[in-house]
Amino acid sequence: QLQLVESGGGLVQPGGSLRLSCAASEFTLASYAIGWFRQAPGKEREGVSCINSSGDRTNYADSVTDRFTISRDNAKNTVYLQMNSLEPEDTAVYYCAASRAFYYSGCVPWTYDTWGQGTQVTVSS
Repeated sequence: QLQLVESGGGLVQPGGSLRLSCAASEFTLASYAIGWFRQAPGKEREGVSCINSSGDRTNYADSVTDRFTISRDNAKNTVYLQMNSLEPEDTAVYYCAASRAFYYSGCVPWTYDTWGQGTQVTVSS
């Protein structure tokens, strides 16, 4: 059974950077589209950034465009989310998720069928 593990969250000051990692054991992520989603207290879950299996298509939420970068290293079986210029509004639990859908649909949540446990990102001075 595919299991995803997120890491790299933490406390950072506004304007700082973090890199989140999404790794899998016993399964190769190369066949899956991977998405990063986040949920802040009292808010709906939102898609942050997603990448197709080959890595040549990506999507970003408007609020993170030009600040966040998604990438994947299939040799390391890991997908990354580089987050720069972090803002307090980025505070949330970040989840990575995998999709086996035949067609890549970006960050449509119901197309992702395996989810990690999440990692907390807190942006505060």
